[in-house]
Amino acid sequence: MEDFGLYAVFGVSGPPQRLLSAEGSCRVSVAVPPSVRQVVLFSSGPWGERICANAELNDADRMPITIGKLTPYNKCLSWEQWEEETWTDTVTLTVTLEGGNLVKADWSEPELILAVKEYTPKDTMAPLAARELNGKRKREQMSEGDGDKNNMTKRGEEENVCPNGGMEKTTPVRKPRGQTKGAQKLFSSGGDATKMKGTGEAQGIVGRTPPQSAARTKSRQAKTPTQTAPLVSPSGRWGQTLCPIDAQTAILIGGQGARMQFCKDPMWKLCTEDMSWVAAETLAEGPTPEARIGHTAIYDPDSRRIFVFGGSKNKKWFNDVHILDTQSWKWTMVEVCAQGKVPPLAYHSCSLFRGELFVLGGVFPRPNPEPDGCSDSLYIFDPNLSIWYQPIVTGDTPSPRSGHSACVMQERKIYVFGGWDTPVCYNDMYMLDLGLMEFSAVKTTGEGPSPRSWHGSAVLSDTKFLIHGGYNGNNALSDTFIFDIDTNSWTEVTLPQLSVPRAGHSIITMETAVRHHFSEEDEDADAGSVSRTLLVFGGGDNEGNFYSDLTTVAVEELLAAI
Repeated sequence: MEDFGLYAVFGVSGPPQRLLSAEGSCRVSVAVPPSVRQVVLFSSGPWGERICANAELNDADRMPITIGKLTPYNKCLSWEQWEEETWTDTVTLTVTLEGGNLVKADWSEPELILAVKEYTPKDTMAPLAARELNGKRKREQMSEGDGDKNNMTKRGEEENVCPNGGMEKTTPVRKPRGQTKGAQKLFSSGGDATKMKGTGEAQGIVGRTPPQSAARTKSRQAKTPTQTAPLVSPSGRWGQTLCPIDAQTAILIGGQGARMQFCKDPMWKLCTEDMSWVAAETLAEGPTPEARIGHTAIYDPDSRRIFVFGGSKNKKWFNDVHILDTQSWKWTMVEVCAQGKVPPLAYHSCSLFRGELFVLGGVFPRPNPEPDGCSDSLYIFDPNLSIWYQPIVTGDTPSPRSGHSACVMQERKIYVFGGWDTPVCYNDMYMLDLGLMEFSAVKTTGEGPSPRSWHGSAVLSDTKFLIHGGYNGNNALSDTFIFDIDTNSWTEVTLPQLSVPRAGHSIITMETAVRHHFSEEDEDADAGSVSRTLLVFGGGDNEGNFYSDLTTVAVEELLAAI
């Protein structure tokens, strides 16, 4: 039987090169040759007791560019330069193996391979040594590429950009020494937003990560361990999905965290009985979804499957459908099928009605020099036939938008609120009658939410749903409103649990067990009951923090506050 090994291919014509073997080191770093623009990492042979292999691409300042993970069920990763905004000629690939009989179990500093064999048709050019990679080539590239970079920045647009790199918000919060508050702002002012538009994809709500000073980079290198302890809960992030699959379980998928990096831990299982998390990326077989943000995930209780659609990763856009069967815990993927077409979309809404997915709005890519645009179209996916189609819709349809919310009420109406299509942010409401397939604008009463996108929404009862937080173009918001579909009225509620500014967060409602304390006379009474609870996870604030805490609020408490 073939021995286990991890291999890399550098460039489109390079031969596979072994990085780690069954009996060798558990970690290795490789300087990617300057002329290489594609890297493929894959495993060969039986995994045995090995759990996963973490992979990072780093630039000369040790800033992680892309993070991925090989598992026994996902045995190949690839990167291309055009996907990575910060890819330079000084990239290092670091691979760390976890699990199994490791030779270097103390996680000491990895062996550094300064060069790899680079294949070229005519002559072979040796890659630069580490000192050269950190110096001259980067300075030359910066000076030569400034003009192109400025032109790319001007072509960007605001509806498809995400938070700048900030530190993750945990308890307690610790920030690196020398980090200024202003440099880590997540949402800057509107004036800055005009000057610092992203390019093509999610690269910061108003721009790119601020340049790192040499002192700060050195401090981070000294303090950041090469291997951290296993996480017991998700890292801070935004743009993820949190999808309930039964009364006690929800699944977290995707997201982007500190320094605009896609999360190393993209999938978690939440157990609401004790509010504990379990890392779930290696629990399911089959092709797991590629790292992404701005996607949707929705659970169909009849088929007991989760449907993940769309999203984006840097300059890559998705219109594939990934399906997780929660009974067999296997992933399958529906490719872009010939029967019906749907464009790549991010920051859209997705609602489930009679087993079909109703996808509305979102951002879609346009060829340069036109900026990315927002959609006003409704697409429906039929899982049984694996086809997309566009229904005939009448009435007053919503204008193009992204970052909006959609709530299915009473299994016959979808209420669409807010969103934006740069530079306009909305706070209007539309209702889609699912029987007539007719849109209508909803005339509301009461003091409603201000214009916003990337807010959280959740159904509280048959007649009420909630809107919380979001982003108004300048700041993350912390206010909370409840809408009553019987009276078409808004009511603002104020609770301390919902007082933190958040955007790009997830809100769901679930049934959770409530324990009661009884007197001695009530010993025969039930010891617990079921209550509906609102759960809030993730999102970013105005200071560059990405939250990893889980906030809970009793639905009864929310309704009583009206």
